[in-house]
Amino acid sequence: MVNTMKFAPIYDPSHRRPAPKPVQVDLRKVFMAGTALWALALIICSILMFLGFGHMLVKVQICAFGTAAGICLLIWEFFDRWDYRRLGADD
Repeated sequence: MVNTMKFAPIYDPSHRRPAPKPVQVDLRKVFMAGTALWALALIICSILMFLGFGHMLVKVQICAFGTAAGICLLIWEFFDRWDYRRLGADD
């Protein structure tokens, strides 16, 4: 089995196979789904906090930061969409 190993790609980069092209994905769908889940968790934790369940303030803060991060990612995706779609475009 050791006889079939090729060490040329390690020493000489010209023997390497070309890297695959990046896959084009729609980050907007991913970021919207994640933000929606954080917002749902925020609503549930807020309701539980107002009903008197203990130690919910930290959980509400975490969900609020998760929702804010998702909104920031959606804004980033809106402005940088052209850059990452260009990388995954088929030639």
